Amino acid sequence: MELINFILHIDVHLLEFIQQYGVWIYAILFLIIFVETGLVVMPFLPGDSLLFAAGALAASTGAMNPWLLIVLLFIAAVLGDSLNYQIGRHLGPRVFNLNLRFINQDGLRKTQVFFDKHGGKTIIIARFMPFIRTFAPFVAGMGKMNYATFLVFNVIGGFIWVSSFIMVGYFFGSHPFVKENFSHLMLGIIAFSLLPAVFEFIRNKRKKI
Repeated sequence: MELINFILHIDVHLLEFIQQYGVWIYAILFLIIFVETGLVVMPFLPGDSLLFAAGALAASTGAMNPWLLIVLLFIAAVLGDSLNYQIGRHLGPRVFNLNLRFINQDGLRKTQVFFDKHGGKTIIIARFMPFIRTFAPFVAGMGKMNYATFLVFNVIGGFIWVSSFIMVGYFFGSHPFVKENFSHLMLGIIAFSLLPAVFEFIRNKRKKI
């Protein structure tokens, strides 16, 4: 419940962080993005909403530089996916056999199916899909995807994901309508991000009928 409240009112909480920690807000945001993309056990951390809110606050408060945000969080996203890839490569299929409670086995299996269908571009597509974003690099490493190929998709996806959400937040987040309906917008972003997974689920169900 606290996590949901944090995501829905992430602009308020980030503003509190800025007021309390000042320039260290860059390090806090870097860490959140790095952990959310880098550790398969942390798929529930905010991603899209965090980037949008950071861009919006950069515009409305002037406390953060949007270009510096893009550079730092792009690096965090690329490093996070790279770490997740290496963890998947070394743990491999053993995660399914160990039945570890802190790893979402169902999420991994669904991502594996998605990955088998879309190949390397899954790394780019998954950037815009909560949960799958965290599982995709792990599955890529587990499947022994060539690292050089993975890195290309990782860099492209990371840049598009980070820059698009921060810039949309920067240019539209300070609009009065957006400010007044921020929590509803966060729900909309989450719902929109989940649409590809929903469509894929429906398509697979229809094939089985």
